Amino acid sequence: MIRAPVGQNPRLAGRGGGVVRCSLQGAVVGGRAEWQSSCAVLSSKVAAVGAHSVNGHVAPPAQPQNGAAVLDLIPVSSIDGGVKKNLPQPLRIADLSPAPMHGSQLRVAYQGVPGAYSEAAAAKAYPGCDAIPCDQFEVAFQAVELWIADRAVLPVENSLGGSIHRNYDLLLRHRLHIVGEVQLPVHHCLLALPGVRRELLTRVISHPQALAQCELTLNAMGLNVAREAFDDTAGAAEHIAAAGLRDTAAIASARAAELYGLQVLADGIQDDAGNVTRFVMLAREPIVPRTDRPFKTSIVFAHDADGTSILFKVLSAFAFRDISLTKIESRPHRHRPIRLVDDANVGTAKHFEYMFYIDFQASMADVRAQNALAEIQEFTSFLRVLGSYPMDMTPWEAAPSSWSSRVDNSSSQH
Repeated sequence: MIRAPVGQNPRLAGRGGGVVRCSLQGAVVGGRAEWQSSCAVLSSKVAAVGAHSVNGHVAPPAQPQNGAAVLDLIPVSSIDGGVKKNLPQPLRIADLSPAPMHGSQLRVAYQGVPGAYSEAAAAKAYPGCDAIPCDQFEVAFQAVELWIADRAVLPVENSLGGSIHRNYDLLLRHRLHIVGEVQLPVHHCLLALPGVRRELLTRVISHPQALAQCELTLNAMGLNVAREAFDDTAGAAEHIAAAGLRDTAAIASARAAELYGLQVLADGIQDDAGNVTRFVMLAREPIVPRTDRPFKTSIVFAHDADGTSILFKVLSAFAFRDISLTKIESRPHRHRPIRLVDDANVGTAKHFEYMFYIDFQASMADVRAQNALAEIQEFTSFLRVLGSYPMDMTPWEAAPSSWSSRVDNSSSQH
């Protein structure tokens, strides 16, 4: 379950630097009072009404019961037998959470803290959106499912580090739909407190993938110091600033340096200039697929039959229709990870069971894609379309390949 900090509207949870956090205690809402508290999201729509007139008298605002907010329904006028009456307006689905059409009004969940690359991806996907930080990938999924956020933007693969397997597993566990993708060049910087010099550092902290993506450059800089993993890049920068660590540097974005008052010791320290992370945009409802622009479709399937011929048949269904695959990923079947095979001659063998994730370049509005999935469904035990969505065709500039010309030893630059 997701809980906003005490005294905060759940819809505003995570704004202003706060992070939506996951609580495993109390998995379900208990009692009417807690339910009313969780519905306090409605108060933002009805609070403006204030006290209203009933039969010519001003009614006081509703009083809380057991410490929980009470809904104050908006009165509307009606004519009954020539007498004008004030009646409560029926509650609509839009009152629970609006579904805005423009990025400037969207609430978009991402994993990390302000300054994370996922925040930048959310801004690229939905310019002007209200970005909501979450402390776990799971929380970002739940934020959309519970109407705290309208969308989620989460990474699924990096050009150097490969797939983010956790999010592939969560895509199957949750019922959200992929409605778009965005590719973000990753530009790493070495950050430290103002006045700290590189030769004084004893360790570097960051996300494990960021540490791996900068390993060669750090060695070339002479930073043969301890590397320690952190939950996310911006979180590492925030930790250094909060704890006042003068012997520690973080690998994070230049925006993280600005947010947490750190200096940039070295800029563009990734080993490979073509370091790009692919993010997917998730929503409660799918979008209508089209054929007037490049689309991509993501599916996941499983099969019960023995042998490898099933996977060959699946790939052939796309190849025979000239549909290009852009990704195939296998993950252990979480409900049945091991399959036992008995053979009278060789005994008992154990095999892993897998779920297969495939991305292919075609819209579900394309007859070729429809026929391919119809054929695949005949010999798979499970098939689910995760989303059919526009491909990210926006150009991007690679991060600088050299850091040496961008080293900044001035402690005054943040």
